[in-house]
Amino acid sequence: MADLTSEFIGIKSPNPFWLASAPPTDKEYNVRRAFEAGWGGVVWKTLGEAGPPVVNVNGPRYGAIWGADRRLLGLNNIELITDRPLEVNLREMKAVKRDYPDRALIASIMVPCVEDAWKAILPLVEETGADGIELNCGCPHGMSERGMGAAVGQNPELIEMITRWCKQTTRMPVIVKLTPNITDVRLPAEAAKRGGADAVSLINTINSITSVDLDDFAPEPTIDGKGSHGGYCGPAVKPIALNMVAEIARSAETAGLPISGIGGVTTWRDAAEFMALGAGNVQVCTAAMTYGFKVVQEMISGLSDYMDCKGFTSTEELVARAVPNVSDWQHLNLNYIAKAKINQDLCISCGRCFAACEDTSHQAIAMSEDRTFTVKDDECVACNLCVNVCPVEGCIDMVAMMPGTTDPRTGKVVEADYANWTTHPNNPMAAEAAE
Repeated sequence: MADLTSEFIGIKSPNPFWLASAPPTDKEYNVRRAFEAGWGGVVWKTLGEAGPPVVNVNGPRYGAIWGADRRLLGLNNIELITDRPLEVNLREMKAVKRDYPDRALIASIMVPCVEDAWKAILPLVEETGADGIELNCGCPHGMSERGMGAAVGQNPELIEMITRWCKQTTRMPVIVKLTPNITDVRLPAEAAKRGGADAVSLINTINSITSVDLDDFAPEPTIDGKGSHGGYCGPAVKPIALNMVAEIARSAETAGLPISGIGGVTTWRDAAEFMALGAGNVQVCTAAMTYGFKVVQEMISGLSDYMDCKGFTSTEELVARAVPNVSDWQHLNLNYIAKAKINQDLCISCGRCFAACEDTSHQAIAMSEDRTFTVKDDECVACNLCVNVCPVEGCIDMVAMMPGTTDPRTGKVVEADYANWTTHPNNPMAAEAAE
């Protein structure tokens, strides 16, 4: 099996799968179970300053979005940072790190934007033996109303200031966790880099209301007849997270800044996609809350098998391999032309491709009296909608036209300047070379 050993900003762990700062990492009992299940590291649920602990609601804390099969797609939470005393968390962190020295243990921290508050808590965290700290600059609810969390993450000047305070005070590597509730995520990432951050992690949760009770007319989850906005996470946020990770990875201003990828990681494939777009490791929350800690075992075996198939010997070989292929729209090859092709052996004649294309797209699919569906090449623009609505995987493909042929829709001769034409399966020369 491939070696999944990870070294992220000098922090070693047996694999790149960490648990994100969240309810699953709120206490020693949970973290020990996580490490026994195989997680490479944890980011301990966010610590606050010493004094009266934060008070969380004693009622529903989660709202949800489900798919048709009731599979959890998105989770909204209104839970705040840890409501356990700081000294208890610190004592438990020290005990866990003592017993699991090979696992990464990161302390998430959120205190007011006062230099003395940060200088007071950092030495206490250092004494636990923690491998690093993560500055929570992303929590969108509760704490943000108090001038912390996303209120900091939306202000690059505050990010740079707090990061610099921490780098001047602690020996531990500093990770800055970024909020997605911002127009351009590159700006806070640049601020973190200016402040001396060793890495950034993203995304934190997205500000959201998942549903409304139409009898009580209150947002859910509902506390005594009232509801509040919360933080949205889970598989549904993955596309947003992937884009933001890629934006930072390919920006000249943040080039080389290590990234810990967060947002809907549920399978090994999700993790591999984040890493291919520039993440050095990934953090997981909702998948563990949905399926339990042992879900990491499938992630480990799946990523290892994938790396074996690709001939990768370390996770570093995967990191950022897709970044050069992330392009602005104006740089896409407009000479590339493809057409949809329906595999009649797989088609179940449901007609979803026809309905979607006929009603909402380009009228490029024909239906015969016996419900045989075929593509009209002279109308098809290869928009891919039919592929996405088809319930049978692999039934419809987009097939590139060979250079030198004429597009029946436009009369344009396909030019031989495809970036990957030398290895394209439609290229007969490529097929001969493969043989």
